[in-house]
Amino acid sequence: MIIDAAFVGRIFRAESGRSIAALISAIGDIDLAEDAVQEAFAIALRRWPAAGVPPNPGAWITTTARNHAIDRLRRQARERRLLGDAALLTSPAKEADHVFDDRLRLIFTCCHPALPTEGQVALTLRLLGGMSTAEVARSFLVAESAMAQRLVRAKRKIKAARIPYRVPDEHELPDRLPPVLSVVYLIYTSGVSGGDPSLCGEAIRLARTLATLMPDEPEVAGLLALVLLSESRRATRTRPDGSPVLLAEQDRSRWDRALIEEGHALVRWCLRRDRPGTFQLQAAIQAVHTDAATAERTDWAQIVTLYDQLLTIAATPVVALNRAVAVAEIHGPAAALVLVEDLDLDGYHLFHATRADLLSRLGRDREAATAYQRAAALAPTPAEREFLHRGGRTARSCKHRQQR
Repeated sequence: MIIDAAFVGRIFRAESGRSIAALISAIGDIDLAEDAVQEAFAIALRRWPAAGVPPNPGAWITTTARNHAIDRLRRQARERRLLGDAALLTSPAKEADHVFDDRLRLIFTCCHPALPTEGQVALTLRLLGGMSTAEVARSFLVAESAMAQRLVRAKRKIKAARIPYRVPDEHELPDRLPPVLSVVYLIYTSGVSGGDPSLCGEAIRLARTLATLMPDEPEVAGLLALVLLSESRRATRTRPDGSPVLLAEQDRSRWDRALIEEGHALVRWCLRRDRPGTFQLQAAIQAVHTDAATAERTDWAQIVTLYDQLLTIAATPVVALNRAVAVAEIHGPAAALVLVEDLDLDGYHLFHATRADLLSRLGRDREAATAYQRAAALAPTPAEREFLHRGGRTARSCKHRQQR
């Protein structure tokens, strides 16, 4: 086994959120918890190549981080409150909340309404998902420097407002839920785009936890259905070299039928409740795709109808872009291109990839090649960049790319 920075980095992504959440539960200081966990991983990078990986890397990181935090508190202690914090770290934490999960408490803390929505989602991704500031910035399509400032402001706000580290009471949950669901879904999609199955697994686990906590909330069920249906296809989305496999080309015999059946059952449950929301509608779209035995048998008219409903409650350019792809399957690329050209998504690589595909299908090869070049320049991974470069030479290579 090669124990290098990449190996430790993968463990960081899988374990840092759990360790940070545990330390925040004990000390109530986000910055100290984050610094201590980062220091623990720096120590691991120095020690593990020679000593080997411990049997439980996550527990080793948490213990090392806790010891580092204790040392720092003792060095900084100028009054009894800080010494009391250090003592608290060395004893079992008392559980006062009705949900026994530090990470779930951390999500609700970071998603407190005192914070702006962008800060809520970004901070939770940073702390819980182990994502770097650059990775979080890429998820939001903003500059890294701007995201760094946003994260600092969010952490300062939590400290200044004395935001409690707990899951809200039952009557508070409906208003606190939307940003939490967005966080869980972004963790999942970050795992997919980054090729990190541990993040996907964490998102599914959190979605199941939320579904247990709120069994009568359709949007929670919709989120769980969405990640399960997406997960059912994850193994077929990429080739061994990391390049994407188009939805129409994925081997449907390898899709996970158990996850599909569970996701479909959740979608049917949501439909009976008749309280549509963004995650329920996205899950319903995924259900239509996974219900088709072949790509040719996809019910594109139903997908367009679902996107129409989604646009009434979430009129975002990305939703409109995805709808345009479905429109192309019914009314042709010219009709879809008219819709795409009106969208303000110049910094989004899939916008340019979709536009390139439509132009190619219309025989406008020179314009398509330019659009492919722009898409490749914006793509987040080398494999996707190479895939899009190939797309410039293959007229229809990006068909349905945004449905991955």
